[in-house]
Amino acid sequence: MKPISIVGIVLVVIGIAGFAMGGFSFTTKEKVLDLGPIQATADKKHDFPIPALAAGLALAAGVVLVVMGNRKA
Repeated sequence: MKPISIVGIVLVVIGIAGFAMGGFSFTTKEKVLDLGPIQATADKKHDFPIPALAAGLALAAGVVLVVMGNRKA
């Protein structure tokens, strides 16, 4: 399998995952209080949406690369 086809398959998977999940989120710990030996932390949730346009472009580019990679010269 040609490297261009592998990159295309990866882009197709990323595009499908982008449509299916719509984004991802992660949490971080923040220090909210620091009084000497007493500390308080809080979890903060961060959301990172994946735009549908970006997922569609990744999917379309992946399909084009797979087709180009499987074409005979």
